[in-house]
Amino acid sequence: MAGVDATQLSQIDISKTSSGAVEGYDKKCIFCRIVNNEMGTELLHCDEDISCFRDIKPGAPHHYLVVPTKHVGNCKSLCKEHVPLVKRMVETGKEILQKNNVTDLSDVRFGFHWPPFCSVTHLHLHVLAPASQLTFMSRLFYRLNSYWFITSDQLIELLNSKGETN
Repeated sequence: MAGVDATQLSQIDISKTSSGAVEGYDKKCIFCRIVNNEMGTELLHCDEDISCFRDIKPGAPHHYLVVPTKHVGNCKSLCKEHVPLVKRMVETGKEILQKNNVTDLSDVRFGFHWPPFCSVTHLHLHVLAPASQLTFMSRLFYRLNSYWFITSDQLIELLNSKGETN
């Protein structure tokens, strides 16, 4: 009996490590599954580092989610080394907007939900345009200067300050 349990345990361990899982992929993460084309979601952009798709509950006429292609935790888990990633996410969001004929980038909101107000722990940038046309609920969910939403500029500033002595 003990031999069977040990065999079963080693099979479980082997299946977890050799199941063909790609580094940076979390099979329980809905965004990892979307980026891996497992959900049938249209990818508006996909490269080695960044992917983009439409939000399933749009809060504005244009509402996109820009995510790292490899699993990265929420914005609270980031460090200074992630600044280039965040900047690239913003640039990708701008490119997607321009491809969709959004030319007024002054009426756009780029930001992240601050934990614990994240429904998915995979880092994702909300790109909303025009910000002046946010729905009533979206004005609350994506509210500037709130405890639950941080703009991309605020996150970059926060990450750049990490590592500096107080």
